[in-house]
Order: sequence, then C-alpha cells, then structure tokens
Amino acid sequence: MSVLSRQSPEVRQYLLVTGNYWAFTLTDGALRMLVVLHFHALGYAPLQIAALFVFYEIFGVVTNLLGGYLGARLGLNRTMNVGLGLQVLALLMLAVPTAMLTIPWVMATQALSGIAKDLNKMSAKSSIKLLVPDAQQGTLYKWVAILTGSKNALKGVGFFLGGALLALLGFSGAVIAMAGMLALIWLASLVLLKKELGKATAKPKFRELLSKSRAINILSGARLFLFGARDVWFVVALPVYLSTVFGWDFWQVGGFLAVWVIGYGAVQSLAPAITGKGRGHVPDGRAAFAWASLLAALPALMAIGIAAAWHVPVVLLGGLLVFGAVFAVNSSLHSYLIVSYAREDGVSLDVGFYYMSNAMGRLLGTVLSGWIFQAYGLVACLWVSCLFVLLAAMISVALPRHAVADGAP
Repeated sequence: MSVLSRQSPEVRQYLLVTGNYWAFTLTDGALRMLVVLHFHALGYAPLQIAALFVFYEIFGVVTNLLGGYLGARLGLNRTMNVGLGLQVLALLMLAVPTAMLTIPWVMATQALSGIAKDLNKMSAKSSIKLLVPDAQQGTLYKWVAILTGSKNALKGVGFFLGGALLALLGFSGAVIAMAGMLALIWLASLVLLKKELGKATAKPKFRELLSKSRAINILSGARLFLFGARDVWFVVALPVYLSTVFGWDFWQVGGFLAVWVIGYGAVQSLAPAITGKGRGHVPDGRAAFAWASLLAALPALMAIGIAAAWHVPVVLLGGLLVFGAVFAVNSSLHSYLIVSYAREDGVSLDVGFYYMSNAMGRLLGTVLSGWIFQAYGLVACLWVSCLFVLLAAMISVALPRHAVADGAP
C-alpha cells in the first residue's frame, strides 16, 4: 500500500489493473490444467477433454462484444470486478463431490470462466489506453507489451500451479484455495480501483457494438486468422501428437507446453525492443504485414520437414520454439495497435469488438485442430496454419501506416 501511495494516480491504476490481471491469469491457467489433469485421470480421451472447453471459447466471442458495450456504459472498474467475481463463482462451482462433476456441469463452469476471463482481459487492455497520453505512443506500446507478455508468462506458471495444487490438496481443495485467494483480490479491487474508469461520456447505443473504424475492422480480421493459425495445431493436435507419436507422458507434454507459454510471454514483453522502440519507432501496418509474412514461413517449413521425416523431433520442437517467438512479437504488436487505434471515449467498445475477433479465431482454431488432426494429421494442421497467417498478412496490408516517434504528436 505504501508503494502504491507514492506513485502517480495513473501508475497506481496501472499497477492495480495489472495486479488484477495477473491474479486472474494465474487462476485461469491453473484451472485449465486442473480440469485437464483431473479428467485425464478419470479416463477421458484428449479430444473429449478439449470438448470441455468449447463453451469457454464460444462465450468468449459473445462476452468480448457485449463486454465492450458494458464497459463503456458502466465503467471498466465494474466489468473488471464482475469478471473477478464470476471466476470466484466458477471455481466454487467445481468444489462439489466428484459424482456431481458431470460433463454439462463442468462445461457450464468453463462457460462462466470464459465470460470472466474476457471481461477481465477487455477491461485491463482498455484501461491502459486511458492512463497514457495519446502523444506518448512508445510508452503505450511498452505498457501494453508488459501487460500482455506478463499475462502469458503467468499463464504458464499457472499450469505448474494447477498441477502442484492438485498433488497437494486434491481437486476440490485446489479450487477452494484458488477461490479464496482470488476473492481477496476481488475485495481489494472493489475498494481501490478508480470508480469511473473507462465510462463513456455519452451512453453508447446497443447498435454501436460493431466498430465503425476501418482500421479496427481490418486489424480485427487479421487477428482472427492470426490466432486461428496458432490454435489450429497447438490446442489439440500438438499435445496429442507429442503423446501418441513421441510417446511422452502427460507431465512431459504439460511441462513442455507450460515452459513454451512462459517463454512466449517473455518475448511479448520484449517486443518493443525487438521492433525498434529503442530507435524511437512504434509499429504500424507495415510492421504487422512484415512480421506476419515472416511467421507464415515457419509452419510451412515444419510441414515440409515432418512430411519428409527430416529429424522430426528437432523440426517440430525447434520449429515450435521459433514459431512461439515470432508469434509473440506479432501478438504484442497487434495488442499495441488496437489500443492505439481505439477511441479514448468508449475505448472498451473498440477493444471488445477486436477481442471478439480474437475469440472467434481461437474457437475456429480449436474446432479445426481436433477435426483436421483426426482426419488428416499434424502436417495438414500446419499447412492450414500457414494459410491462416498468409491471410492475416494480406489483410494487414490495408492497415494505416505512419512514422511516429515517442513523444511526437
């Protein structure tokens, strides 16, 4: 508290928003691992376990659209706090006897958790727009990169946390412990978060849910295919392939993917330095096109190498690491651009619309990952990934281009 009191109001709010986001992300990653591990132990197949999370993604699409509207009407502090409260409820719903953990019940809790996650994320990303002056685009890029990168690194930590809590406390004990921790964060947020943060000066109409900004519409289309390209092979195809072809046990698969996510988040935090902020540059449409074009080559090279049986473990695992690094820069760059393009008055409407496209991409990738892998194999998933990234690059050609240094108008 004393550290917070010595900071400027803007920095205090940024730290509070980031702390909320971090706490939520830890529980989100841990809950994903808890559900996967617990139902794996109960004998469910990987594709059946993946189906448990379909509602998580579907409700993410709806929540991002409606959440932006609610954020503009009610304020981002309220939507963030509602997200924290819903996650506490979702965790407590899982703290029931094992006999009550039916598939519909777990899918319902995941739907609730998906709503909570996207309310929290939309609120956090939108808040930063309001805490940094428009002239300081480099600072905005740095703050967005730190928030986005740390979130993904903590999600990887959450994977480890979920496994550790399951081993120490059991499934019910683990979800109760996380609910208690998050409830304390929620109560602190209710007291400390600025009351009118993100509330639009004029009440937005419901018909204003869809963005009227050409730049945001273009960026949203690119985002849909970018995240579809990742999840079409990462969500179901890759874990099942590592388990069935490489013979890895669940802990090896989960541990490797957790480390990958942590590294991915670390690269996201470094994206401003990688893309030239140190030289006074902030990214624009050209950067989005260039980085997407570079990314498109990676799944294509991996598909060729695996099909030709060229040291498959090296091609797949090495390719995954390089793909993760380049994808992290693409993702961080997109996260900056949406906050930069968004209107300050009613920012959550634009950010919510954009992350609705993000959720649609994840949903599309998740569904295609199971279907294409089951029907055609991992190589086909990688070629679809390449196609999706190429579409994201082509769409990015139409994004605005500029040359603005940090501090310039």
